[in-house]
Amino acid sequence: MKRILLIFLSASVVISCSKGSKGSSGKPGLKGELIPRGSAKSFVAERPYGMVPIPGGSFVMGMADQDFASTPEKAMPKTVTVSSFFMDETEITNAEYRLFINAVRDSIARGLLAEAAGEGGGEEGGNGGSIGDYTYASKKTGEEATPYQKFLESQGGRDGYDESKKLDWKVPIHYNTSAYPDEKYAEVLESMYLPADKRINNERIIDWSKIKYNYQWEDVLSAVKDKNRGANYLKKESIAVYPDTTVWIKDFNYAYNEPLFDQYFWHNAYKEYPVVGVTWDQARAFCDFKTKMKTDYNNSLKKKKQKAMRFRLPTEAEWEYAAKGGIQNATYPWGGPYLLDDRGCYLANFKPKRGTYIEDEKKGNYTYTAPVKKFPKNGYGLYDMAGNVAEWTESPYNNSTYEFSSTLNPYLSNQAYREVKKTVRGGSWKDVGYLLMTGYRDWERKDSARSYIGFRTIQDIPAGAGKFARKTK
Repeated sequence: MKRILLIFLSASVVISCSKGSKGSSGKPGLKGELIPRGSAKSFVAERPYGMVPIPGGSFVMGMADQDFASTPEKAMPKTVTVSSFFMDETEITNAEYRLFINAVRDSIARGLLAEAAGEGGGEEGGNGGSIGDYTYASKKTGEEATPYQKFLESQGGRDGYDESKKLDWKVPIHYNTSAYPDEKYAEVLESMYLPADKRINNERIIDWSKIKYNYQWEDVLSAVKDKNRGANYLKKESIAVYPDTTVWIKDFNYAYNEPLFDQYFWHNAYKEYPVVGVTWDQARAFCDFKTKMKTDYNNSLKKKKQKAMRFRLPTEAEWEYAAKGGIQNATYPWGGPYLLDDRGCYLANFKPKRGTYIEDEKKGNYTYTAPVKKFPKNGYGLYDMAGNVAEWTESPYNNSTYEFSSTLNPYLSNQAYREVKKTVRGGSWKDVGYLLMTGYRDWERKDSARSYIGFRTIQDIPAGAGKFARKTK
């Protein structure tokens, strides 16, 4: 009897503690029954801007319709199942990636200015007329620190993001020297630029090696394996995010590619072209930033939204499944085994025939990369899943992974982090047609940047989602 009473009391404690941290109070349940509060509406997954839903399903992964012997890229075909997810309809463009690096640049600039401003004396609604306007939002005149902020300050802050050091993003930053408000501001901002003795033709350029994105992620697999959770399983990353524009020279030592080196990433003529020169680590940093942007927006709403699912790189299985466009054993994303349509136009941007990069522009040939959405989309609404630029995946490159990985959402997260070789899919503008096949595998070192490798992101869709909402505007 005593044991039964102890079990009942323990259950009572669990029930009382399970109400969550959203300010709920009182006894749990309803009318003495354990009935969850709130309506039983089904969850609707909001489709992110520029992404399309990929319904889950099963398919034969690998070169099921081809059998080329002695190729290192070949692995035994295997039937696998993947869950539903959203995927970028195009590769990440230069314009999108520039938003990322500019946001990181601005964040660093605001942090430096806030530290230099100190107490500052700035006021809410300042327009950057003095460095004092850039002080931390919590220290501005008339803004009372919350009890939580006061607690953090009494404890000396915390490792990572400190709420007491929240930046005021409403104050504009001036990068034009003629708009500098005072000398202290000029001193801080100029520290972000290359010093005069390192400039070429005295051109004033940001020292992009200093523009690093800091984030952390948890090695869940190791934590579960050790039956433990804690800060020692957090992996802290500090990634220089500016793409390597020298790839246009390094990848082609005997070709004149200087115009692309000078202009491809930053010139507006290339804003809708896929970003290249991005390493695997930089692509993952972009995914984390994209997640943070959505999370911060959801938290800023008066009516809070469900926590945003994180954005990430697709696994190799997810990428191949999406590339097939819903067609089993699709040789290419458009389904058929041919590289031209019935009008004689190419269906992807690649190197046709024996190296003829430009045969007829009306047929869809481009010297290098092409703007996104210039070729037909596949059955799922995805563009350029073959050609243009090859794409990073989350998965490590190893033929044996086909043998021991799961048949349900195959994923090797722990090995993916440690393995230097990463799987690259899709073929590129410099490749022959064979490399564009949906089942073809290729690889690159994760710390390498190439003029022919880009990426696109995906976001998981919860299994309980009943339907998809219209994309956000």
